[in-house]
Amino acid sequence: MLNLNPEQFIIKPALATINCEPNWQWKRKAPIPNYDLIYIWSGKGNLRLNGKDYPLERGTCFLFRPGDWTTATHDPSNPLVITYIHFDVDGEPEIIPNHYRVLEDRIHFESLLSQYVRLFLIDTFGAEMEGKLILKQLMIHLIRNDQQTKIELQKDEDKGLQSQILYTIREVANYVQQHPGDNHTVESLAARANFSPRYFSKKFKEIMGQTIQSYIVETRIKRAEHLLHYTGMSVTEVADALGYNNIHFFSRQFKAYTGKSPSEIRMITGIRKPGIAQITSSRRKNA
Repeated sequence: MLNLNPEQFIIKPALATINCEPNWQWKRKAPIPNYDLIYIWSGKGNLRLNGKDYPLERGTCFLFRPGDWTTATHDPSNPLVITYIHFDVDGEPEIIPNHYRVLEDRIHFESLLSQYVRLFLIDTFGAEMEGKLILKQLMIHLIRNDQQTKIELQKDEDKGLQSQILYTIREVANYVQQHPGDNHTVESLAARANFSPRYFSKKFKEIMGQTIQSYIVETRIKRAEHLLHYTGMSVTEVADALGYNNIHFFSRQFKAYTGKSPSEIRMITGIRKPGIAQITSSRRKNA
């Protein structure tokens, strides 16, 4: 309704702020013929709009449209206090506020509602002109609230999506660490994450701080260091276990990452697999 001028709002005589009686019910026998703004000041209840139920509480605000079907009830021990305003428009609104929201920033909105109702309690000079201006302000307030809610929901969705992406990338990184000798490719890991290779590569670098190729190599070299330090495996055995077909390429890559060759690591640890002579000597000592 932002495209409408205030004079295009048509004020209807049906408006009031009411304290609902304990046995109050709202059951329409026909659809709403025009626009109807409803605001809940206090109380508890339930409203059914076009087959869908909505709770009624302080700050609940509806904008019904021509053709809507509504019924409502409330808790007799906590009766509703409601302001309702009927109006129509001369023209075709481009943006119409949503049917339902619960307002949190209520002070200005409630002030406008009270001012509107007071205008028509007595024969106030310029009441209709001011009433149209207030209706325009009320619609702006509702549309602004709807837009802010949409932005907040989008942020929540984005947070949820980012959380899922973070979890997926870390799961893939953990998989690479658990299987350093596998023939990992960007395509195979992207398929595991259910991402396209390009998107996977981009997100992996954003989250892990390095490319997937660099991460794969680093993981293999760290595992190679561990095997050379603690298992007594030969350089050839380690290279083969980690998927290297060329021992010279493995040695060059290992040194590029660690500053030492694989042979130097084995010499530092002093671990050797026992040879035949060592086994024979050991048997003689134990004989």
